[in-house]
Amino acid sequence: MLERLSQISSHTRASATPVAAHPLDPLSAAEIKAATAIVKAAYPDKVLAFNVVSLADPRKAEFLAWQADSEKAAKPAREVDIVALEAGVSGVWEGLVDLTVGKVNSWKLIAGVQPILTSEDLIKVELVIRKDPKVIEQCVISGVPANEMHKVYCDPWTIGYDERFGTERRLQQAIMFYRSDEDDSQYSHPLDFCPIFDTETGEIIAIDIPAVRRPLSKHKHANFHSKAVAELGGYRDSVKPIVVTQPEGVSFKMTGREIEWQNFKFHIGFNYREGIVLNNISYNDHGNVRPLFYRMSLAEMVVPYGNPDHPHHRKHAFDLGEYGGGYMTNSLALGCDCKGVIHYLDAVFPDRAGEPITIKNAICIHEEDDGVLFKHSDFRDSYATSILARGVKLVVSQIFTAANYEYMVYWIFHMDGTIQLEIKLTGILNTYIMNDDEDTRGFGTRVYPGVNAHNHQHLFSLRINPMIDGLENSVQMVDAVRDPNPVGSKENYYGNAFFPKATVFKTAGEAVTDYDGTTSRTWDMINPNKKHPYSGKPVSYKLVSREAAPLLPKEGSLVWKRAAFARHTIHVTPYVDRQFYPAGVYVPQTSGEPSMGLPEWIGDGSANVENTDVVLWHTFGITHFPAPEDFPIMPAEPMTLLLRPRNFFLQNPALDVPPSYVMTTSGARNAGASTVESLTDKVSRLAFSETAGSACKCGSNCSGACGSSCECK
Repeated sequence: MLERLSQISSHTRASATPVAAHPLDPLSAAEIKAATAIVKAAYPDKVLAFNVVSLADPRKAEFLAWQADSEKAAKPAREVDIVALEAGVSGVWEGLVDLTVGKVNSWKLIAGVQPILTSEDLIKVELVIRKDPKVIEQCVISGVPANEMHKVYCDPWTIGYDERFGTERRLQQAIMFYRSDEDDSQYSHPLDFCPIFDTETGEIIAIDIPAVRRPLSKHKHANFHSKAVAELGGYRDSVKPIVVTQPEGVSFKMTGREIEWQNFKFHIGFNYREGIVLNNISYNDHGNVRPLFYRMSLAEMVVPYGNPDHPHHRKHAFDLGEYGGGYMTNSLALGCDCKGVIHYLDAVFPDRAGEPITIKNAICIHEEDDGVLFKHSDFRDSYATSILARGVKLVVSQIFTAANYEYMVYWIFHMDGTIQLEIKLTGILNTYIMNDDEDTRGFGTRVYPGVNAHNHQHLFSLRINPMIDGLENSVQMVDAVRDPNPVGSKENYYGNAFFPKATVFKTAGEAVTDYDGTTSRTWDMINPNKKHPYSGKPVSYKLVSREAAPLLPKEGSLVWKRAAFARHTIHVTPYVDRQFYPAGVYVPQTSGEPSMGLPEWIGDGSANVENTDVVLWHTFGITHFPAPEDFPIMPAEPMTLLLRPRNFFLQNPALDVPPSYVMTTSGARNAGASTVESLTDKVSRLAFSETAGSACKCGSNCSGACGSSCECK
């Protein structure tokens, strides 16, 4: 217990070395106050509601020059992106504030667009619907007594796009539910109508009512709290605790928001929209610091639903572009969201008045056991001669809640140089009411009596700006193909030949490609100017991503037009400073005519993307056909992708990781083995004394499995 308390006491931010603001650091609370004060002083006649106050990323050339020689090169200015609303003014005010000199560098009105929805915007809706006479009338028709409006709830969504209203009014649609008790899960009792809410005026402007009415379900609520579990027989008692201990502390070092771990070094940023942003990732290859990636982030996502009935076609949330993965992030809790010795980073955002709000523990940084890193045994001596090394992985994570869904985002670094992105989906299905005799027509699943969970997809856009051993990079598509020569030919007599076919993209148009599982398709980010001394191939990092569901809504559909980034698995564009969002800067209520973001940037497809500074955009995700096992709360469903070094290192870069077990032939011979059987027995006894870095140092008289705590005799 004392050891555990000692660990808990180290779970603070105090272990970081305090430093002056790094050019890539998110804005501090003081900087947010300073930026909004500068705007208010510059425009005293305007009553502004601040929507975004966020770091404007330094221009890449300026940052790299400063990084190369911070004493001689100027430190990049601290610039701040501002998005603000003014009562009675259509559109948004967009500004750029220079904190270094304390002035507004630009300020312009952007007409015909709507900004991101904040939590302050979302909270308003539920308060209004409970008092609106038109909503009360529809609740009564649905079977909710007028005196029970306090039991009516809604999930506010941006309206997506509705041709009736266009883009002039800032609108939300209220997905309606009912709770018998405040602790009930509302998702087992949806209501069948959808109010439309004007965010700025605070009024209900319309209500969408279905042609077929569906009265409130009389079935018992499907809950997941402790009382509901007790009614099902209680929690299982067979789960034994697993205690994570790191008695010598962590293997990473934090300097401000820069982290060093197992030869990796990178900066951890965070913003209102993308959430975690990883910058300036490098690898120390035996003293040679090699750049890998300049910037990586989740840039956008879309969740299209597959029920064609009005108004469900509007349900295709762009959770990052319409709400913000940073704004929706959770405050993480030790022992629940993260386990072990944790380093946390906070997030700071503005409210409408421009005052800073802090989300404590927005980012969790910790290490986990990574299983077997490598292993080999030799059959010639009954597998006595062998080596086994266990790995450790570094995890940088956040969790954000988008209405009913939770998205758990894990950036994982491995000892062999691999970088992994894992996303786990949990939370609760978005549901709609159905009559007991109703047919879902295949567009959803009855997951509980009276509950229809519609088919949907979760499609993410990963933005990668590679810097593989320098700025001049290319992207190549790699397919596993059969040798074209026929069986019996001189070139392929036995017919077993196959090889990787690499296609280097020369233009942005050529790079628009899709995943093909039949060829095990991958994409390499390469430096064509540097070749591996053994293989002769260009140094690279390979994108391995097999969960690349195609966008299922048809060409010409509303979501197809709005989510153009999701039409294809891969896009590659030339690097442009501050070009981050593949569905456009302002996503709410866009019509998709024209499609914003990537189609604009690619244009006619003629831009060069070979041997230059490029950005790779990767769409990945899953198609979800709900099932009863997903309800009333969904078990976490993972998806993952890898960035793997290929022809980058001279050999396995993890060879220097201390093995958990190693026995060479000479070591076994010196142990005095006379037979294979006695040799194996001897190896078992010597396991801990032969192990580099073992926790047990008591010599050969040790019992216990390799890597376990052992009992010394």
